[in-house]
Amino acid sequence: MVDVPGGRVWTRCVAGGDGIPLVLLHGGPGCPSAYLGPFEALAADRPVLFYDQLGCGESDRPDDTDLWRIERYVRELEAVVDSLGDGPVHLLGHSWGSMLGIDYALAHPERVASLILASPCLSMDRVRADMARLKAALPAAVLAMIERCEGEGKTGSGAYQAAALVFYRRHLCRLPVWPDPLVRAEAQWGWDVYHTMWGPAEFTPSGNLAGFEREDRLGELGCPVLYTCGRHDEITPESTAAYHARTPGSELRVFEESAHLQHLEEEAAYLETVRDFLVRAEAQACVA
Repeated sequence: MVDVPGGRVWTRCVAGGDGIPLVLLHGGPGCPSAYLGPFEALAADRPVLFYDQLGCGESDRPDDTDLWRIERYVRELEAVVDSLGDGPVHLLGHSWGSMLGIDYALAHPERVASLILASPCLSMDRVRADMARLKAALPAAVLAMIERCEGEGKTGSGAYQAAALVFYRRHLCRLPVWPDPLVRAEAQWGWDVYHTMWGPAEFTPSGNLAGFEREDRLGELGCPVLYTCGRHDEITPESTAAYHARTPGSELRVFEESAHLQHLEEEAAYLETVRDFLVRAEAQACVA
């Protein structure tokens, strides 16, 4: 457990090779790190640090919703990175974790050896536009149920959740049976965090992250950057490519058979992509 502003967070470091550590920033907000389990395979080359952000998983769950703000989560990440020592780390931020990762990298560039932004939410204007387009393509009856429940304030109802699941099976995870790491993460989700920061569902981002915009700062990133997304991702390939174009020297990989969870949907290819990128990023740092 690591002391952070507001409480303590659970961490697990998988020791392995002597490369620069990789720190995993889970999505949600509020979806604990269990669904990132496949990344443990990368520990053959380097330490891999999993942690559950405050308010979810095995970490403390305080009742103060004022804690659910990105500025506090950046300070939390500072404490987690410091627990590994003074050296730089690789950061892999998935979904909401990409927002956290980029703000940390902009504030502490000397501590970031490279940045992997998976299904990145770097402009909420883009996210809202993409979500609206994807939602509009749902079957008419499903869309009508979503709009009815949202209009009546019944987003906690079973009908709303069932309608949302149609969207999720298209744009979150397309595997016919959702894998155990994802199921375990869902069982420990921090819903207060999610509803405060994101909203009632993926396609309704109305929480306190609604004004998040970092696209115009991507040119400030000085470390190697890899963008990834799925062809069917709720964070669309078009938006991810736009971020890539704004980030000098960055790389982009679109996984053709995936939605939002490429590391689960195309596990072997995804891990090999990340492993190769990390090795090259470290070689580039040595030359520099």
